[in-house]
Amino acid sequence: MDGDNHTAVTEFFLQGLSGKQEEEEVLCGLFLCMYLVTITGNLLIILAITCDPHLHTPMYFFLANLSGVDVCFSSVIVPKMLVSHAVGSKSISYKQCMTQMYFFIIFCNMDGYLLSVMAYDRYVAICRPLHYTLIMRPRLCVLLVAVSWVITNLHALLHTLLMVRLNFCSNNTIHHFFCDPYPLLKLSCSDTHINDMVAFIECPLVFLTPFTCIVVSYAYIFSNVLKVPSAQGIRKALSTCGSHLTVVSLFYGAILGVYMHPSSSFSLQDTVASVIFTVVTPLVNPFIYSLRNRDMKTALRKLILRFQT
Repeated sequence: MDGDNHTAVTEFFLQGLSGKQEEEEVLCGLFLCMYLVTITGNLLIILAITCDPHLHTPMYFFLANLSGVDVCFSSVIVPKMLVSHAVGSKSISYKQCMTQMYFFIIFCNMDGYLLSVMAYDRYVAICRPLHYTLIMRPRLCVLLVAVSWVITNLHALLHTLLMVRLNFCSNNTIHHFFCDPYPLLKLSCSDTHINDMVAFIECPLVFLTPFTCIVVSYAYIFSNVLKVPSAQGIRKALSTCGSHLTVVSLFYGAILGVYMHPSSSFSLQDTVASVIFTVVTPLVNPFIYSLRNRDMKTALRKLILRFQT
């Protein structure tokens, strides 16, 4: 294999959301509105948490990080799609495609790791409330986020380096609206045995570790909640987890629907599920956490009033 040039193509073509011009125009307009709301909503959450001293707690520290990741996650995919539609070209250069895939892997997995850290935070708050401040110290919170970033970056770097070693020949049309690693891998005319083997062994480990942590955390939470004698105590405990559980269900439900079943090519159902966890989840996160949280609503109200004065 030539060491200077690992690919015979210089660009790929993204098929898009539907492949039909009329539908694409409507969908791109919808995605533009959703993207603007996503950026505005998540930035408002970050500003509200930063400006309100009452929200300088571990739970809101993790929420601010999740909002920041959601802004980046959505920005990796949606702007390129909108620009391509505006200029009338669905092409994406080889380097841009590899870069988009790299950051997609980082932010997608980072979402999962932050959700698992938030689940652990809820476990400590509900099951060990007297030791909460002792356990969830600022140093531990920063360490949990930092370790998550290191793991997701190494994971993304591994799969990107394995991808760039492959040859891509005549077929350069990606049946998706962004450079997802799975449909991209199917286009290679090289032997993808190593990529498949690493994906089979390493991906479930990186992906299922945070998911397992979430399941275990909530198993302990629910077992502890059931011991609470009063119905009011049960409702209060569950209300603190409702927003997080909603986001977890939406995010992991969509991802499992795409990547946890064998498929020779991406179907319409896979595209819809991809839209849910790449566009819809970052959009609804700020609304889920703010509308169900009295402290967040108060902080956002103060922030908006400050902008108006």
